[in-house]
Parts: sequence; C-alpha cells; structure tokens
Amino acid sequence: MIKPDGVQRGLVGSIIERFESKGLHLSGLKMKQASASLLETHYSDLVSKPFFPKLRDYMLSGPVCCMVWEGTNAVKTGRNMLGATNPAESAPGTIRGDFCLEVGRNVCHGSDSVENAEKEIGLWFEEGEVMDWESHSDDWIYE
Repeated sequence: MIKPDGVQRGLVGSIIERFESKGLHLSGLKMKQASASLLETHYSDLVSKPFFPKLRDYMLSGPVCCMVWEGTNAVKTGRNMLGATNPAESAPGTIRGDFCLEVGRNVCHGSDSVENAEKEIGLWFEEGEVMDWESHSDDWIYE
C-alpha cells in the first residue's frame, strides 16, 4: 500500500514501476480512503500503543493506493524493496531509503508474511477486485 504521503507526493507511478521492473505481477490496484474502523482492524496489534492515534490520523489524512503483488517470494522481495520501517535505517536504492526521511511519513506499507498479506488483502479488497491473469513475460522472468 502506498500511504497518504506517497500518494500526495505523486510517488505512485515510481513505486509501481519498481515492482513491475523487478518482475512482480500486479493483480490488484485501487485507490481507497480508509475509515477509522478499517485502520483499527488493520493495525489491531498497534491500537493500544501511545502513537496509534497519530498513526490513525495520518492514515485518514488522504487516500491510499492499495496493491496486490504476486510472484516468487513476493512478500519477502517486496519487504526488501521497501527497506526498513525507519527510513533512517533504509539503504539507498530501497523505496524508503530513496523517498523518506521520517518513520511517521514512510510512504508505504508491506505485509510481513504471506498469512498477513492474505488477511490484509481481505480487508482492503472486495470479492472480485483481485484479478487472476497470466503475463506473457513470465517465461522471461521465471525458469
């Protein structure tokens, strides 16, 4: 997901280009304005943290760009491409390393496991919004 700061800064195309260039397969894409209840469910492990109200307000401040990427090791690959949650710890060449300065404006969210990805896709996408299609480039990307 590209968070409100990434959308507002016009980084959606640049971020999508990185994932496509890597060889991952885009099967879901949409803009969405999150609700407080959706964010409380998505960030259920953080709701009790003192910083959650600030995180919630930030995520409510504008639309997000929701994406579903597929491919070999898509979750691990995507997390590596995003960089560390704290941009100060993100290597140059990662999305956060190239586009962010502060953890509170870290441009994107990536699922940390396949199980969480499946759960999060179910939260952000309705039935039928994730496409099942084959790319003609697969033979050039995968052995």
